Amino acid sequence: MRFLGQLIVTALALWVTALILPGMHLGDDSAPVLTQMLTIGAIALILALLNMIVRPILSFLALPITCLTLGLFQLVINTLMLLLTSWVSGLLGLTLQFDTFWWALLAGVIIGILSAIVEAVTGVGDRERREA
Repeated sequence: MRFLGQLIVTALALWVTALILPGMHLGDDSAPVLTQMLTIGAIALILALLNMIVRPILSFLALPITCLTLGLFQLVINTLMLLLTSWVSGLLGLTLQFDTFWWALLAGVIIGILSAIVEAVTGVGDRERREA
């Protein structure tokens, strides 16, 4: 249930970020609303799966440079995860595109902030509070 909640939060953050950023293209604007929602959900699922599988390995390998930059390299890792999600979703016929690396970096920052806000408001992923 926690995974589903985080998936919905990620999909919502992706959608809002695509509305804000002109350099991020998510889904087909001329598609019906249901198709757009399913596309955003599928892309959020791809991002979640890649974050579960690839991100820990990438973070471990980048640990020295992350320590050297006092954690700022995690922004680059977020960007790389978004670009990898864009590539995988393109292989599956889904649209997630960024005009440049910098738009992807900005999208990663915005998605992170929006996800944190929604998770704080809704309590999604707050397992410690529920167990106490």
